[in-house]
Amino acid sequence: MLREFRCDLHVHSCLSPCADLDMYPRALIDNSIAARLDMIAICDHNASENVPYVLKAAEQTALTVIPGMEAASSEEVHLLALFETLDGLREFQEVVYRHLAGKNEEKVFGPQVIVNESDEVEGYNERLLIGATSLSLRELIDGIHSLQGLAIASHIDRESFSVIGQLGFIDPSMPFDALEVSASLGIAAARIRFPELSDFPLLTSSDAHFPADIGKAVTVMHLERASFAELRKALRREDGRRIEE
Repeated sequence: MLREFRCDLHVHSCLSPCADLDMYPRALIDNSIAARLDMIAICDHNASENVPYVLKAAEQTALTVIPGMEAASSEEVHLLALFETLDGLREFQEVVYRHLAGKNEEKVFGPQVIVNESDEVEGYNERLLIGATSLSLRELIDGIHSLQGLAIASHIDRESFSVIGQLGFIDPSMPFDALEVSASLGIAAARIRFPELSDFPLLTSSDAHFPADIGKAVTVMHLERASFAELRKALRREDGRRIEE
């Protein structure tokens, strides 16, 4: 039987240099539960080291955590990469790191902290995570799909770091699995603003960088259970699964 699930598929952790240090794994889970979420995706900038710890922190809860990342293309387009397993995410991480240059300047961009499920600091990521990879948008999408992941264009309504903001339009042949709109716009308003994108599934997410922002925007999906497989079906409108608009 299908029922409604509240999903926030774009949440950062303290590994992202622009995120608050209070976005450590256990706090992410606690705040997601407080926001009555059923499923979240952890999507740090070009990195994923905190994802396994968020999964561990969620083990004794009913919350589903999708392994993910927010990768930046060579055109500086942000793209959510979601995977069913940690293995898929790890393989994608290796690809991203091979194409990500530079070293983080903590005083300029902020710390990139790796924290475990017990609130202990495991270390710091020294790469320039706020930067862009040398991979084109199409190369990133193809890489995600080769690992059976989902490729979702981030915050398409934003002027910066979005596919429309950077490229001026969305090529209808670009194989996005879905498009994300910001909390300030929402799905219904996005359908009016972007009528030319009617063939793409739309979702909205918080893009949370602070604990209080988790669940600020929620996509309600009609699923059998909160899982990656069901999410994929909803984006494809299969077997009655769907996004509520």
